[in-house]
Amino acid sequence: MNFSLVFWSVAILYVAFKFVRSIRIVHAQEVLIKERLGKYHSTLDASIHFLIPFIDNITYKQILKEQAIEVQPQICITKDNVQVKVDGVLYLKVIDPYKASYGIEDYKFAAIQLSQTTMRAVIGTMDLDETFEAREIINHRIVEVIEQAADLWGIRVNRYEIQNLTPPKSVLESMEKQKTAELNKKS
Repeated sequence: MNFSLVFWSVAILYVAFKFVRSIRIVHAQEVLIKERLGKYHSTLDASIHFLIPFIDNITYKQILKEQAIEVQPQICITKDNVQVKVDGVLYLKVIDPYKASYGIEDYKFAAIQLSQTTMRAVIGTMDLDETFEAREIINHRIVEVIEQAADLWGIRVNRYEIQNLTPPKSVLESMEKQKTAELNKKS
C-alpha cells in the first residue's frame, strides 16, 4: 500500500513537471529548435510557446547575437622558414538556426579549425617581413575561406582579427640589433 502511494506520487510529480516544462519563453536574440517525435518541426522565435508534453522536445538553442571566438595561438611557418606564433579572434553570427543545428556538429569548432588551417596556409606564402605588414590581407583571406563553408553551416563570418604575431626570441633579438645598428648609422 505504501509503495503504491509513493509510485503514484512520483508519477504525478513527473507528469506535472513535464506539463510545466511544456511552457517555454524564448528571449530576444535566441531561438529554440523544436522536434516532434524526433524529427525537426519548427524554429521557435522570441515569445511564449506551448509544447505538447511527451511529443515535442527542444533539441537546440541558438544565440543570434554576434559572437567573438578566441582562436588559440599556433605556430605557423613563413615562406622563409621562420616560425611565428599567431592567435586571433573570429567574429561570427548565426543567420540560419536550422543549418547551424543540423548542418554541422559544432559550427564554432569548425570555424576555428578552418581559420587556423587557412592562417597557416596564408602565412606560409609570405616572408616574415610581409606577415607584419599584411595583417589585413591575412584577415581578409581567412574570412573569404570561412565564408565559403559558412553558408552550409548557417553562419556569417563578420571579420577575423589577428591579435598577436610573435616571431621566435632569436629573430626578435636580431631585429633589435639591426634596428640599433640602423639608428647608430644615422647618428
